[in-house]
Amino acid sequence: MITHIQGKLVEKKPTNVVIDCGGVGYHLNISLHTYSQIPDQENLKLFTHLQIKEDSHTLFGFSSLEEREIFRLLISVSGIGASIGRTMLSSLTPVQIREGIAVGDVALIQSIKGIGAKTAQRVILDLKDKILKVYDIDENSAIRNNTNKDEALSALEVLGFLKKQSERVVDKILAQQPDADVETIIKLALKNL
Repeated sequence: MITHIQGKLVEKKPTNVVIDCGGVGYHLNISLHTYSQIPDQENLKLFTHLQIKEDSHTLFGFSSLEEREIFRLLISVSGIGASIGRTMLSSLTPVQIREGIAVGDVALIQSIKGIGAKTAQRVILDLKDKILKVYDIDENSAIRNNTNKDEALSALEVLGFLKKQSERVVDKILAQQPDADVETIIKLALKNL
């Protein structure tokens, strides 16, 4: 029903924003990923998902169409509600979730607070084919990229860098250069660590 909201940013918190649109303030629940993407400028446009329940109408805001699409896929899985979907997008980027599901990385999905082994397996089982088809991901290239990432991370760990810090840097590199080989990933990561 409401596909996006554009207006003046009135309030910005890590979990929600208020956008004034024609004199009406809209309260949108957001993920930490969206929070990090929102510029501190007055004019803001967020893509939305409206959840209607018996006792409430809740708007969720997303900085990109891709994030909204991943959210909608996640909440289509039995046992994943809007709040868990938002938590998932706060813990991992949409690209990390998409690739984790594509390669069947249960440990990655399970690393999210509130997601157990069975739920992680259900998410992968229900969404893997959709994600491979919708995003036209070749399963083998996704696995190869994941292997490159793992090799680069273990090399950086051997060099004495903290795993979480290295992972953030490597994920940024892979978001910009998905086909980067291990050597390139390590070189670029060393410049940014």
